[in-house]
Amino acid sequence: MHTVTPDAFVSLNANAAAQMKTSTEAQAADAMQLLAAGEQPAVLIERPDAGSDFVLACDHAGRDIPRMLDSLGLSETELSSHIAWDIGTAGVARRLSERLDATLVLQPYSRLVIDCNRTPGSPESIVDRSEWTQIGRNEDLSEAEIEARGREIFQPYHDALREILDARQRQRRKTVLISIHSFTPSYRGAARPWHIGVMYHRDARLATELLRLLRRDERLPVGDNEPYSISDETDYTIPIHGEARGIPHLALEIRQDLIADEAGQSTWAGRLAKLLKQAVESLDAKA
Repeated sequence: MHTVTPDAFVSLNANAAAQMKTSTEAQAADAMQLLAAGEQPAVLIERPDAGSDFVLACDHAGRDIPRMLDSLGLSETELSSHIAWDIGTAGVARRLSERLDATLVLQPYSRLVIDCNRTPGSPESIVDRSEWTQIGRNEDLSEAEIEARGREIFQPYHDALREILDARQRQRRKTVLISIHSFTPSYRGAARPWHIGVMYHRDARLATELLRLLRRDERLPVGDNEPYSISDETDYTIPIHGEARGIPHLALEIRQDLIADEAGQSTWAGRLAKLLKQAVESLDAKA
């Protein structure tokens, strides 16, 4: 397999991650502690010994807030909404993991604490506003507070994903990385007609195959890099763990009203399990 990410991009992000890890490790003894005993771990791994080629990542699976952050000053209604997490993705990802026999890595903490699909230090890593909602508890954070969120939530999640992928590489196992997200039916007053979007950046190999298969169902509005697209500036998981390794990969965005309940989650997991397998088989046939 070939690597599609330019050396400059890999170096920039690798250096940023290395510097962050070195800095946080050096100061860990004196740093503030974000997560208290008994709180949810920063990463959940399901089916670590799964047998298929697929590895699933769910960056915004949960909406937990560390107790010391006092719900970020937000109401339960706000924390239940799309600003805090990708609604429905954990249910889809778990069902898809079962159907594919795939290892699944989930992030249970809210994207409002720190976004695990953004480079630490970027403007969207820790936001003080999401759509119409002001996140007052994220304003004027100290370096220690920012570092604690990166060290205790962002880093363990990506370390776990990296270790899984490294182990598979050492074992010479084929790996296909799928990142699972969801999107709102409307955003800032604009309707979003797509039922699912397939996201990619420099390497469109697998995405092209899946788009072709999804579009066979004429009833299904399919987005090609819609409603979002992947870039070095706005994403982390696919550029770092997919592109930089040169492994087949893509990100999925499913509309939240379609996966808000168990029935919808099961339907989409079943559909995607079948089509992802076919997409990989088609890609292999062309190799």
